[in-house]
Amino acid sequence: MFERLERMPDDPILGLMAAFRADQSPDKVDLGVGVYRNGRGETPVLEAVRRAERLVLEAQSTKTYVAPAGNAAFTQAMERLAFGASHPALISGRVRTIQGVGGCGALRLGAELIHAAAPHSIVHVSSPTWANHVPLLTGCGLELEPYPYYDPATGGIRSAEMLQALDSLPAGSVVLLHASCHNPTGADLSEEQWREVLAVVQRRRLLPFIDMAYQGLGGGVDADAFAVRLFASELPELLVAVSCSKNFGLYRERAGTLHILTESASRSEAALSHEVRIARRLYSMPPDHGAAIVSRILGDEGLRDLWRRELGDMRERILSLRRELVRQLSAACPSQDFSFIGAQRGMFSLLGVSPERVRALRADHHVYMTEDSRINIAGLSSENLEYFARSVARALA
Repeated sequence: MFERLERMPDDPILGLMAAFRADQSPDKVDLGVGVYRNGRGETPVLEAVRRAERLVLEAQSTKTYVAPAGNAAFTQAMERLAFGASHPALISGRVRTIQGVGGCGALRLGAELIHAAAPHSIVHVSSPTWANHVPLLTGCGLELEPYPYYDPATGGIRSAEMLQALDSLPAGSVVLLHASCHNPTGADLSEEQWREVLAVVQRRRLLPFIDMAYQGLGGGVDADAFAVRLFASELPELLVAVSCSKNFGLYRERAGTLHILTESASRSEAALSHEVRIARRLYSMPPDHGAAIVSRILGDEGLRDLWRRELGDMRERILSLRRELVRQLSAACPSQDFSFIGAQRGMFSLLGVSPERVRALRADHHVYMTEDSRINIAGLSSENLEYFARSVARALA
């Protein structure tokens, strides 16, 4: 049977990771992999996570399964984090939540629910969008189509074209939106632009599917949830996929949630029943360790405050790196305008260089980024910023 299978090509990000590890140069710079790093190049375990994990292990008396919908304390805490504790959608009981296997699992659960409700749905995604959105959403049979989003000439958003494209969609179309820290561009909608998108969504009766993978790393925990809370206040239906990988540093623990908002509590309960059946079919029961850590942090005032401070430090480090990167690139490449990097948010930006120059940066200067020139800002540090800027200048010469 298996002799018919041919080797699949490596995932581009995983291949980049392997190439970086094999590179023996002391000057090598990894800006490809999308994980947060501190000034020492480490992806640290947050102190709030360490303390919560000890408490979880001390109190743990069993390793039996949690329910298919997940750890209830975790899903409820994540609802309050995403929507705000006093949001009308929560108070009215219109939100139901299922724990996903990380943010990726949450996205796939949302896609499966859409497919169950309307198998021929097309999901409209920003151009560009996170590369893994494609296999996660199409893997269950959905089709994708792009809508205008990023303007490489300015490093901003093609707002008018985006609104025009969304306003031409048939009723019931699904629109995937990035809540904040847009991946791969770092270009986020303003609050006013979100209100404009909401007006189109209401007029055309679209279903927003919001991916919130970086809550707290852009403008803050509440600011980054602005779109989620606004849409939940004004719309009858909404899907929100949330990840705990970046803001809690729980990458390998695979903790995330899918929040389902419908017109009534009974309809949300029905949708959740479908999600439980879908989860049972895909992986049966979710992992609990990361979820238990997050619920402990969010349920304890002291740990929650500590986590918010640590998250604030991460956010400030990224913002500081953006400012310094603009300064260094401006000095090294005076004929190029990189000021857009300072106006963006989150870990990512598109440098705006061709794939050929990306390959030259890797081959000649040991600087690693994805082929579309996406850079992970958090992979920079005071030790390599100047070297990176000089390398870019040489590649562009």
